[in-house]
Amino acid sequence: MTPTTERREIVVGVDPDQDGHPALDWAADEALRRRLALRLVVAVPPAHDTQHVDDSPRHTARIAAARDALRTAEDGVRARAPEAEVSAAVVDGVPARVLAALSAEAALVVLGSRRLSRVEEFLSLGSLVVPVTAQARCPVVVVGDDAERTVEDPPYLVVGVDGSPSSRAAVALAFEEADVRGCALRAVAVREPSLFARHPGGTALDAERGLLAESTAGGVREHPDVPVTHEVLTGSPVERLADAAQHALAVIVGRRGQGGYSGMHVGSVVHGLLHRAPCPVITVPAR
Repeated sequence: MTPTTERREIVVGVDPDQDGHPALDWAADEALRRRLALRLVVAVPPAHDTQHVDDSPRHTARIAAARDALRTAEDGVRARAPEAEVSAAVVDGVPARVLAALSAEAALVVLGSRRLSRVEEFLSLGSLVVPVTAQARCPVVVVGDDAERTVEDPPYLVVGVDGSPSSRAAVALAFEEADVRGCALRAVAVREPSLFARHPGGTALDAERGLLAESTAGGVREHPDVPVTHEVLTGSPVERLADAAQHALAVIVGRRGQGGYSGMHVGSVVHGLLHRAPCPVITVPAR
């Protein structure tokens, strides 16, 4: 995977059916922080052409709605980040496939979230979050409507650590994000309790602490100004990470593998955080 720092564009998926202001604001701010260009995209599925149904009128209406949504999104981004380089396009194609393809050369893909339940997410044709997260070849940022959420002062990011290649990539991005934001980083490992453990903690706890120290050592050397804390928590990884990120700027986790187009193969922790985390969720594939 091309390193994030070598990619010069943030791709934002604009959904005409939802209020995308939080995601657009996040992307605009990130573009300024990292001096990256913004590419706003609305993908319109192709019309269905059958002997029994003429889908042309509905398809034409979708294109008109896409153009309106894109115009509104572009105006909002230019108002918030007038110095940023911004491009916008309506693209023909299945939205999740279009955005997954664009991720191959992007630094980040940013999406808004309607906070659908898992069943709603699976049944919704317009849902992008899970399939794009599963297929993207760059980090994906999912931003919900968190207007009423409070961010702790001083601000911090949370990164989940488990020692996997994708976790190492997540840690590297977390240090980059903390550095450009001037905030602290909380590195969190979560141990699921064992029913057969006679002595909770002990050797296992020491091993987790060692994992955290080893996983963050490179980031500490490269970003010495970033304050880092290490935490080993016990319980459900989804619940503990969501709790730790309650007042965070974002939670960052690794994503293993590439899922199929259904987008359901993102791993239980990633899938859980996409629905449970109270802050933006950044998922990172292995480099």
